[in-house]
Parts: sequence; structure tokens; C-alpha cells
Amino acid sequence: MTEHEKQKSKHKLYKSEESNNISMLPGDLQGSPDESLNSTIVFIDEGFLGKLSKHFGKGKYLKFNKIIFAQNLCKKERLNCKNILYYTSPPFQGNIPTKDEELKKEGYDRFIRKLNRSDKITIREGRCQRIKSEEKFVYKQKAVDILLAMDLMSIPINFPGMKRIILISSDSDFVPVVKFLREKGIRIILYTYYESKRNTPFSRSNYLIKSVNKYVLLTKQDFQDSPLK
Repeated sequence: MTEHEKQKSKHKLYKSEESNNISMLPGDLQGSPDESLNSTIVFIDEGFLGKLSKHFGKGKYLKFNKIIFAQNLCKKERLNCKNILYYTSPPFQGNIPTKDEELKKEGYDRFIRKLNRSDKITIREGRCQRIKSEEKFVYKQKAVDILLAMDLMSIPINFPGMKRIILISSDSDFVPVVKFLREKGIRIILYTYYESKRNTPFSRSNYLIKSVNKYVLLTKQDFQDSPLK
């Protein structure tokens, strides 16, 4: 075979026999990855993640880098992190905010400003509602789950090539959306946490776990592997 024939034959290959890159683009001899096969978006339910951070910190929130945390989970799944969507709500503010409420809001605003400096993460904010229950106040996020569900539903339209997503949550309310996405050919990888013992704030949601393609239990090490600079 002449040199010209060798080169011509080489360009017909999908990939070389020596290559172990299973996601390269057809005809791309440089082996560039096919973004439609290995890209992902990470959806973070901060209500759940913050609660878990405080649990692992034994009453104190663990300090960790949210962006590195999400990117590390993508690496575990051998996926490229295309974007991170972070769902949260600012702390409650009364009609006449107390000093404590003002300090919490100032701290929250500083945190959000730091996150917004990165183009790798998108902040989606709901609101915080205060409810009086048994002579004490209970604070709950409102509209956050709706925002997250809306963004999940829009994936087939806004990201038609997306085949896998990572969801960090424990809320079974997302099951109908998960089923919808799976019908569209999108695989859902759930990162969550539960304990089998009784009287725990983290009970197992079989309904959610059974609805996804794969689930992984988060550990304290996942937080520790994402340190703040």
C-alpha cells in the first residue's frame, strides 16, 4: 500500500485501534470529545445540601466550595460539567428587620456575590417564609422547588443534546419530572443521603430512588474534598 493509500485509509477510521476514547466525534482524528455524550448539568437543591452539611458538621455548617463540589461529582461520573444550577433563597427579612436578620442578609449577599463572579454557576432564588408553629418560628423556602422543576422540564428544549444530568436532592416531589426526562432519553444520576435508623432527619425516599437511573449517597468526604481557597 502506497503512502497516499495509507493516509486515505486512516481518514476513514472512526478512531484508531489504539484509542480508548469511546466518546470522540466521528471523523475527528484529534479525538475531541462529543459534548452530547459526556456533558452534564448539575442541579443543586441548597435546602437539602445545607441541611446535610450541618448534619455532617454536627450542628455547624461545613465550609466548602460549591463549584468544586459539583465538579468533583461530575468527575466521579466521568462527565464534563457544562453548568451548575444552584437553587436557594435569601434569609427571612421582617417588615422592620431585626439586627440579626440584617446580619444574616449581609452574609448571604456576600456569599451570592462571590458565586456570581464565576460563569460556571447560575443562581436561582426563591424566597423564605416564616411560619409560627407551637410558639416558635419555622422558616421554609418557597418557590425553590418550582424553579428547579421548571428548569428540569426545559432541558429537552434548551439542551437538546444533553443525555445525562446530576440532581442533588432528596425531594420525592421531583419524581414526575424525573420520569418525564427519562421518557425523553435523559439519564438521571441522583446524589442524595439517607439513614436507615429511626428518628433521623434523613429518611430514605424509595419513591425518588426508584425513579432515577442511578443514585449515590453523599459522604462527609465529598464536602472535605471541596475546600474553600
